[in-house]
Amino acid sequence: MQTHITTTPFGRRPMSLGLMASQVAAKSMPEGAAVEKWKVFRSIREARDLIGATDRSLAILNALLSFHPDSELSGEGTLIVWPSNEQLMARANGMPPTTLRRHLAVLVDCGLIVRRDSPNGKRFARKGRGGQVEQAYGFDLSPIVARAEEFEQLAEAVQAEKKAFKVAKERLTLLRRDVVKMIDAGIEEGVPGNWGRVQQIYQEIIGRLPRSAPRQVLESLCEDLHELWTEVRDILESFTKTEKTDANESHSGRHIQNSNPDSIFESEQRFRKEGEAGGSAEENDNLRSLPKRELPLGIVLDACPDIADMAQGGEIRHWRDFLAAAEVARPMLGVSPSAWREACEAMGEVQAAITLAAILQRSDQISSAGGYLRSLTDKAREGQFSTWPMVMALLRAKLDADKKAARAPGETSDAGKAGEGGWEVSDALLKTLKKPKS
Repeated sequence: MQTHITTTPFGRRPMSLGLMASQVAAKSMPEGAAVEKWKVFRSIREARDLIGATDRSLAILNALLSFHPDSELSGEGTLIVWPSNEQLMARANGMPPTTLRRHLAVLVDCGLIVRRDSPNGKRFARKGRGGQVEQAYGFDLSPIVARAEEFEQLAEAVQAEKKAFKVAKERLTLLRRDVVKMIDAGIEEGVPGNWGRVQQIYQEIIGRLPRSAPRQVLESLCEDLHELWTEVRDILESFTKTEKTDANESHSGRHIQNSNPDSIFESEQRFRKEGEAGGSAEENDNLRSLPKRELPLGIVLDACPDIADMAQGGEIRHWRDFLAAAEVARPMLGVSPSAWREACEAMGEVQAAITLAAILQRSDQISSAGGYLRSLTDKAREGQFSTWPMVMALLRAKLDADKKAARAPGETSDAGKAGEGGWEVSDALLKTLKKPKS
């Protein structure tokens, strides 16, 4: 009998059960079972985390399968391969011997291969006269055939889990986008509601999202976000129905409730009408010439004292303090970041802050600060808006209130000399403020 031997010492190892283990593996295989080796390898690679295999150990398994000559693995032929160390390391991308030993042990522990060592610990095959392998020592691939159905089921389970994770992640993304858009729409359109609480709930839900979240966590967050989405949707739908049935409210929801005939908004409209009508040269000191000059910070603060409550320490000394206070007042008024950004682009940052301070001063008369600011922004783009009329109207209302409070029986009013804040009023400005209302 002619013998063909391929041997490579792989370290001195204890003798295994040999033929007995091979018989046990054969009994566990279905009779006539055959699998496509690369198909089952793809299933093993897909389910590697469930099986316990690593990427490097699978690189070795891929190399071992390449030494099997057939495209199918079946119990009819030999399922033992006996590559040399050099051959195996070359096909495993030049893996070092120590790494090779460690990951071969991983494959054995995962039940993917069985080690069939010869009595002297070498790997080789003994062939007969016809060239057929009569006995081989090396790595037995029969567990792959025996567990092929199990590996396929594990791969399907992993794919189903990946799909469920992707669906949950997409749903979370859509819910986050929709909730944020509906909250912004509610604030910008002046929809009545506790939007601060809604935003706080949203932030608390998103704050529970870890950097790498399992599917169960994503689904739990989706349920909480869906409840918030339903709540916000109901608020918006209720407001929409109310708007449709109430003919006295505007379609955009930016209705301004104003019972004061001398409010800053009516004064602004009067100023705009007077400016469009034109005037004589003698009226250079009146209200129509005011928008051509910059408003002093002191006058703005005296007209809009409430903005000082938003400043750090309750005091505004410079324009930078004024701008910082406006940034604090913006979210409190329910003005969205986009509305504020557009106002700054159209008016300039200082003029937008003055406008916001004036709106804050009369916030009790405005149902939607964000909507009104957007309306003024549109007018500013067309050159039809100035902060002067707003501030002058606030000053006029304040002077009138001061005169009424200071006037006592038998006393004359001296309100024209100084305002409550201690700043002096010029004769031209006083003349403008005292001008009879048309």
